[in-house]
Amino acid sequence: MSRFAVDGALHYAKHLSKAFNVIAVGVSGQTSAELIISTYLHTRDAEKPKRLTTKGGTPVDDLIPWPDYIEHATFDPAVQSVRQADLMAFSRELHDFMRSDIKASESEKPLFVSGTLIALRNKIFAKTFNDYTPDKLPAAWLSAIKTELSEAELPKSKLLTVVLPYTAIAAHPELPKPNKRYPRGVLNELITRLNDKVWPFISVYHDFDVVGQFYGEFLKYTGGDKKALGIVLTPRHITELFALLANVNKDSKVLDPCAGTGGFLIAAMHQMFKTAITESEKESIKKNGLIGVEQQPNMYALAASNMLLRGDGKANLHQASFFEPDILKEIKLRNCDVGLINPPYSQDDEELHELYFVLKMLECLTPGATGIAIIPINCAISPHKARAELLRLHTLEAVMSLPVDLFAPVGVIACVMVFTAHKPHSVSKKKTWFGYWSDDGYVRTKHLGRIDQNRTWNDTRDHWVETFRNREIIQGYSVSRKVTDADEWCAEAYMQTDYTTITPKDFEKEVRNYLAFKITHGDLQEDAV
Repeated sequence: MSRFAVDGALHYAKHLSKAFNVIAVGVSGQTSAELIISTYLHTRDAEKPKRLTTKGGTPVDDLIPWPDYIEHATFDPAVQSVRQADLMAFSRELHDFMRSDIKASESEKPLFVSGTLIALRNKIFAKTFNDYTPDKLPAAWLSAIKTELSEAELPKSKLLTVVLPYTAIAAHPELPKPNKRYPRGVLNELITRLNDKVWPFISVYHDFDVVGQFYGEFLKYTGGDKKALGIVLTPRHITELFALLANVNKDSKVLDPCAGTGGFLIAAMHQMFKTAITESEKESIKKNGLIGVEQQPNMYALAASNMLLRGDGKANLHQASFFEPDILKEIKLRNCDVGLINPPYSQDDEELHELYFVLKMLECLTPGATGIAIIPINCAISPHKARAELLRLHTLEAVMSLPVDLFAPVGVIACVMVFTAHKPHSVSKKKTWFGYWSDDGYVRTKHLGRIDQNRTWNDTRDHWVETFRNREIIQGYSVSRKVTDADEWCAEAYMQTDYTTITPKDFEKEVRNYLAFKITHGDLQEDAV
């Protein structure tokens, strides 16, 4: 009898799963003693269902309140993957809408998104925005943003800095105009779309850098050389990886001196919350555990907005150059024991070379602190005087080579460097661990970019973190060497290849990677000669 109940539920779920994520509940038994409840989750487009479990992995075998079903299903990795893919698909639609109908510039688009999400935090505005005429809505939108930012208890000087970019775009000439397609106006349409598609996502996935994801999607459509702008946002799964490599906890104090949209701080906060037990510990993390610096005013507004959407860390986010003496002095007083950085990619500006940002970050950390940087691979293999300075003052614990197309479509090949601050390399006398992390399992797709299509990232991430923590030596994957500033800091220079596992496909892949590297760095012709 129980089998028939389950079969019937799964039969309907299979058909519904073509368009929805489906929770199927099969109930059988004539008495309470005979009662059997089987609960399944059939994610959209999945081949078959699986048992619905709690976040702890326990099967749901009882009738529970509907919100609990939603909570358990929402945190299933397959459901997360589908919902994130939906969100990114929506971001492309939103980009086209803002370009064609709002006529927003590239810098304005992410501000429209973040500002609207902040305004929707205001319960009165969220319920009444449809009541405003097109000419009145921009002022109401801006007023809701100001109210939410004011209630966040930002210092007055920071409040003015955050509000200014939103004040500017609230005066956009297209906002007060109704038209045939959007009689309520384009701003009303934008608010409606974000309220329907994005706000429910934010309310569930607190660790997801939504503003950063939208910003990254919008960058894909920006004309010109994105790399020349120095803007290369860290993918979400890498920000998560950094927090795990740094082993952050509720007592950590995390610094990101090039905060961008706040991705590293959000990932760190999510991991820190996992070790917090009481609400007071979580409040301490929000107020004291996250410190960020961002120089660009618009980007700072995005970061502050992003942090506000998570209810954390706004007062410790600074709009300034990381090299300003007053900022450096203030940050050092915070006693940060973890530093995470993705510096602006300098191109030919020697004074702003990526390694100088790394040096400054390490200078601001406490002795023995962990500093982790994601920077172009040429910083690891090309001579530079900053490399000698790094080893003179700090210990190079590890360097990991990352996938060639990690930042696609931006042509940057990156690596991760891990340092122990204020312990000279010559004093620690350590070998440096090199990891060849060339395959994160992500696949490049035509319309979705790089995605975890086969859902292998969690296993890959756990393997990377475990081998790093234990400094495991695996042929073809990792190696340990004593190095100086004159040596190459990358696994490829020292690893022995396990030729027994190489296939023709592997060879073709490496040739393509080599050619991509040469083309990116403009020295392909030199090799040909």
